[in-house]
Amino acid sequence: MDNAILCSSTLHDVKYEIRGQLANRAIELEKRGYEITSLNIGNPGLFGFRTPETMRLAMIENLALAEPYCHQKGIFPAREAVVMQQQERGISGISAEEVFIGNGVSELIDLTLRALLNPGDEVLVPSPDYPLWSAAVSLNGGVARYYDCAPERNFIPDLAQIESMIGPQTRAIVIINPNNPTGAVYDRDVLAGIADIAERHGLVLMADEIYDQMVYDDAEFVPMATLMTNGVCLTFSGLSKIYRACGYRVGWCVFSGDLERAQSYIHGMELLSALRLCANVPGQWAVQTALGGYQSVAELVRPGGRLYEQRQVIVDRVAESPYLSMHAPRGAMYAFVKLDERFAGRLNDQDFALELLENMHVLVAPGSSFNTPYNDHFRITTLPNNETMHKVFDRVDSLLEQHA
Repeated sequence: MDNAILCSSTLHDVKYEIRGQLANRAIELEKRGYEITSLNIGNPGLFGFRTPETMRLAMIENLALAEPYCHQKGIFPAREAVVMQQQERGISGISAEEVFIGNGVSELIDLTLRALLNPGDEVLVPSPDYPLWSAAVSLNGGVARYYDCAPERNFIPDLAQIESMIGPQTRAIVIINPNNPTGAVYDRDVLAGIADIAERHGLVLMADEIYDQMVYDDAEFVPMATLMTNGVCLTFSGLSKIYRACGYRVGWCVFSGDLERAQSYIHGMELLSALRLCANVPGQWAVQTALGGYQSVAELVRPGGRLYEQRQVIVDRVAESPYLSMHAPRGAMYAFVKLDERFAGRLNDQDFALELLENMHVLVAPGSSFNTPYNDHFRITTLPNNETMHKVFDRVDSLLEQHA
């Protein structure tokens, strides 16, 4: 069509298959009457995980205070609660002035990259990554360069490779820990090595820690900001996952480290935050209660807890399957599962995901949609109950048996 209205060329390199064509096809199938088991999104509320009641009450009790716009950085009680949490974790030298509340971490990823990047600037992003990071880099004029978190290394970064990729236009390194999509949890030595690289090269370190308390067995979460004092670290977290409050749309970003060096950057964030007026106010009133109250997620991730046991079902079913393999997730709420090598060249992750949806009515996210150089993995959330997960793997094995 000659007069077609085309979308912006800035979207050409942007993809988000988690809610892309497969998800749209799932909606079409549901409209036709099919029951679809959707494992493509980590959305706790859809699987019976409730936000703690104290958070709901805190929000309701402060609704009258939530009607006006608030400060562009967020309400003071929420920002102060974030500061106190950071201080308890050993991060010093910060105040509420270094905390920005956003409409989820997603908005803050966009704002922090917009405030930092000039056209052509490079950001080192893990592969696989949460694809919003790649998209936000591209949309803000930057170039995402991928450092490998390869399956053969248990999805742990290679420090030498990261350092070898740094060039004159490199501005930042992104860390996702605990990791989405792989479930990897980085140990202290790896994180300290990345912090050292960032400090020596004057790079901003962006630590996506939205799953910070969601770790299993002997895995230890180490806050990146505790390891970086001579550089600039941005810590991202929020209410969505740990507190099962995705719909509240409340996230935060904390600037720490060499704050004097970051003053211009912080001023840029203040400007962008002011332009969008403020984040969702009602949800912010739940932050102080969430961070200062009982941390119920601890019950969910220990043996006997629902998240732990559902994760274990996936570990066991993958181990039993002749067609699948996996590094057991040590954190977050996802499993990154590998198709057996016998399917190489015959069944890639996109074809598998489409066939699984069309024939078995199970929706998963293809691994390559997380910006991997390989196409033999798929990601599922660990949120469904045990009965549902057993049914899913029965269907997965049945489909793969046909191809084997």
